[in-house]
Amino acid sequence: MPIFHNNNIFTIHTDNSTYQFKIDKFGYLIHMYYGRKTKGIIDWDYVYADRGFSGSPYDSGNDRTYSLDYLPQEFPSQSTGDFRTQSLILHDSNGTFGADLRYSNYEILNGKYSLNKLPAVYANNDEASQTLIISLKNQRLNLEVKLLYGVIPHKDIITRSAIILNHGQDTITINKFMSSCLDFMHGNFDLITFHGRHAMERNFDRHKLHHGIFIINSPRGMSSHQYNPLIILADNHTTENYGKCWAMEFVYSGGFQAEAELYQYNQTRLMMGLSQEKFAYELKTDQELIAPEVIMTFSNQGLEKISHNLHDCIRENICRNKKLSPVVLNSWEGLMMNFDGKKIINMARQAKSLGADMFVLDDGWFLNRNDDYRALGDWIPDENKLGCSLSELIMKINELGLSFGLWVEPEMISENSNLFRKHSDWAMSIPNEKPVLGRSQLVLDLSRKDVREYIYNSISNILSQGNIEYLKWDYNRSIVEAFSYSDKYNGNILYDYMIGLYEILERINTNYPDVLIEGCAGGGGRFDAGMLYYTPQIWCSDNTDALDRLYIHYGTSFGYPMSVISAHVSVCPNQQTGRITPLKTRYIVSMTGSFGYELNPEELTENERNEIINQINQYKQDREIIVNGRYYRLNDSCSENYFAWEYVSKDLNYVIVNAVVINNHGNMPPVYVNVRGLSENTEYVDENGKIYASNALMDIGLPLRFPVGDYCSYTFRFRRVN
Repeated sequence: MPIFHNNNIFTIHTDNSTYQFKIDKFGYLIHMYYGRKTKGIIDWDYVYADRGFSGSPYDSGNDRTYSLDYLPQEFPSQSTGDFRTQSLILHDSNGTFGADLRYSNYEILNGKYSLNKLPAVYANNDEASQTLIISLKNQRLNLEVKLLYGVIPHKDIITRSAIILNHGQDTITINKFMSSCLDFMHGNFDLITFHGRHAMERNFDRHKLHHGIFIINSPRGMSSHQYNPLIILADNHTTENYGKCWAMEFVYSGGFQAEAELYQYNQTRLMMGLSQEKFAYELKTDQELIAPEVIMTFSNQGLEKISHNLHDCIRENICRNKKLSPVVLNSWEGLMMNFDGKKIINMARQAKSLGADMFVLDDGWFLNRNDDYRALGDWIPDENKLGCSLSELIMKINELGLSFGLWVEPEMISENSNLFRKHSDWAMSIPNEKPVLGRSQLVLDLSRKDVREYIYNSISNILSQGNIEYLKWDYNRSIVEAFSYSDKYNGNILYDYMIGLYEILERINTNYPDVLIEGCAGGGGRFDAGMLYYTPQIWCSDNTDALDRLYIHYGTSFGYPMSVISAHVSVCPNQQTGRITPLKTRYIVSMTGSFGYELNPEELTENERNEIINQINQYKQDREIIVNGRYYRLNDSCSENYFAWEYVSKDLNYVIVNAVVINNHGNMPPVYVNVRGLSENTEYVDENGKIYASNALMDIGLPLRFPVGDYCSYTFRFRRVN
């Protein structure tokens, strides 16, 4: 089994890593090791010394060499003499901060823990998973903290969460709550994060960690376009295929905080958990607060292995709907809100002729919704605009041989809506102040049960209209005013909002198991593992420009598999950038796990129509490899003039290599793309019958001869010779 306890030392083994910590003589949890799989006890890393101005616990007496200010810890808390960034900050009703937590007991369970009302990694039956629960207690407050460790050994995944339980009579307020902490006694590290903005999410950023605290944080009530809840700590020399690195990925869709501190003694602390912004969670007697889960993984084979571990975990232990996604035609960029029933039916008919599986009707289908200034919350189909009932429209599209999908934005409310006129107190805003608007809309207070019931019933009524097999669940603004007109304490609202959203999504998944939900938040504003538990694919970005999408997909690939990325071929010039790229290039960039088109087929030339028909046929042949195969980044795309990536089937029999040229110049020399992950010492044949030695493909690579033209692209397909 993967979890062991011996002489106050806890060891967690995965196939390729070991995690170890101990209960020391004063009852503190001291972190010992997280790295390459090893035997034995790793307890020689500490150098005890009187460090001056580093406080010592009272229990240590005159021994000034013992201080939590330099010892590595599992769950550091305030007011223990550790002046580094903390996992837990709280205060009691008198405003007294701190809780000295000491070990109480432990429990080892077979199977992976789950979290009440929160998404979490689940284990499959054959994965030999286990759970470790460590209980820490503070006598003054009668407070208990349970640390949860889960392990999926064959995927090299360790998860962490924590639960605070108030057993005392006093109300306590939680100001900071981190789910995971990793302490390193030494090392020269780079920190990798993924920053962005609306329509340009998850840009790869790597920088050397310097003294001080580096924080990425989303105060927006969602995981955000600006920072993704994924961080990687890497040795300075780590590359795609070489070196040590550690990753943390948050299974949560609300505000998060990730911190990396290089401390005075050249020690590094890495943490991830809930955002402190607008967070002051009140816990009354016998109440509890659960920290969302963090997925951790380690690699001593570079960033590629980190990504593969996370890809496998997200695809097989987070996403629950594993059906292959249909090829869709979405109405948005082709028609916007300027449509009627005839235009919709004609577009669907065209979609069928191209080979699409599904037609998705985007925004503009309900009453008074001819622009984005009104009607959110009033989910009544506009039969005059549609030319019939929604039920009849769905039947007509089904009769064409297409399944039907629909756009919704259930968490929002327009001031200009019947719902707002009836229930203005359902919108989150501060009393006696004019609200801040985002896209002319407000956020419904999902911490309230009556609001959640209204949203669920509204969506249920829509789904009862006919054979709706897909929902695009959108969310188009940040939360500014975390205020509820209910009797809730407002420091709890942002957390309770997310619990409310998960409750609604779980009910829909349970009661409508055949409906595929695609997540969206202005594109990639909630692209996180928490949403993927309920929505197994997410609209990756509102930006459909092929060139920009290369950078977005590149950054996304470090923590998320292709199967969850929704990407569409759109028109040119592109509506976001005005850029013109070849149709072939737009297809190659978009052919990820969830593929489709975002254009008006009536505007296509005959050559473009034929090309799209061939693209869809080809994608359906390649879909299994793309969705369930191994993904490889084949070059340092952010610093070179091309992008190259690869899909390899599970059995290593089929390989797809894609490349796109970013910059083309006169008399360009060829570049060579080293293929990855092939079967060793075998041969592969391409579509033209040319045979390649597998080891040579991996060592020498494929030459890209740059042709004349902008943004040219390449696809190579190989089949193993048996």
